[in-house]
Amino acid sequence: MDYSKKSSIAILSLFLLTLLLTLFSWNPLTYKLMTSFPQKHSSNTTTLITVPKDELQIALDKASLPNKTLIIAIINKAYVEPHQDEYPTMFDLFLEGFWAGEETRPLVNNLLVVAMDETAYKRCLFRRLNCYRLVADGGDEFSGEKIYMSGEFIEMMWRRTLFLLEVLKRGHNFIFTDTDVLWLRNPFKKISNNETIDFQISTDVFNGNSFSENNLINTGFYFIKSNNKTISLFETWYDKRKNSTGMKEQDVLKNLVLEGVFGHLGLRTRFLDTIYFSGFCSESKDVRLVATVHANCCRTIRAKVVDLKTVLRDWKRFKNRERSSTVDGTKRFRWSRHVSCINSWHNVTLH
Repeated sequence: MDYSKKSSIAILSLFLLTLLLTLFSWNPLTYKLMTSFPQKHSSNTTTLITVPKDELQIALDKASLPNKTLIIAIINKAYVEPHQDEYPTMFDLFLEGFWAGEETRPLVNNLLVVAMDETAYKRCLFRRLNCYRLVADGGDEFSGEKIYMSGEFIEMMWRRTLFLLEVLKRGHNFIFTDTDVLWLRNPFKKISNNETIDFQISTDVFNGNSFSENNLINTGFYFIKSNNKTISLFETWYDKRKNSTGMKEQDVLKNLVLEGVFGHLGLRTRFLDTIYFSGFCSESKDVRLVATVHANCCRTIRAKVVDLKTVLRDWKRFKNRERSSTVDGTKRFRWSRHVSCINSWHNVTLH
């Protein structure tokens, strides 16, 4: 065999060895899956481009139902660690609501928990939930408790809005829920499935008309569909922060509503009745219908935890009475007063 043949065999052998090593070292957990997104050009044509799925897309897909709908909650260290070593934490109570509620346990599979710091992310992973780590520009700057209406609180709320805008842009519908909302019944059953409604949002005070823009909205719980109108709403909303110093995102959205932003965008919005989507501002008058209870009109996490524990105790008392008695337990049922939240408005210093 001459030298040229030996050289060719050696090169072929080296190529095969390299190919085998590549195949056996491939790891499906680290391999970046591929997906397609539309890219618009000035000619109004749409071309599909292939980009790698990032961690957020993988997390969204994992938590979503087949129709690309999921539940999103955002947490930080203050929500997962106890105040002065007193348990439960806010996050504990939030998850306990899914356990104690009616037809709510399976919904945890569709819950994506977004952690704003490393401590919250590790607690989420420990509970084996669907978790995503949202990295802020300044690292763990959103890790501590942000007192209501403090500068840091306002900044954190805007960061949340920007993240949720990104979720809409990726084509996902979602219920956003604060972790101070207890899910006592499946709220999807109380949300309208009318395809023409784009946005359904909770209210602090409900005026009796589900389509009245004079309802006092609360951004701590809402269901939103991903489409051009809702994306435009969130873009408009987020851009308004530049001229809204000292205002939280909820108040900015309230002003936009009063200015007619929904009509301008052609966006159909439904305002949720407090008889189903209750809160400390306006309690549901019928425990047989209530789906969620929100610790709104409350200033500190510690106060929310104390009073939400009482809500869970009231709920369990009602359920036990309902199971053990032939008498209608709702006739004597009363929610306990939210004493800690009432007192939370006194002697609190803003930072």
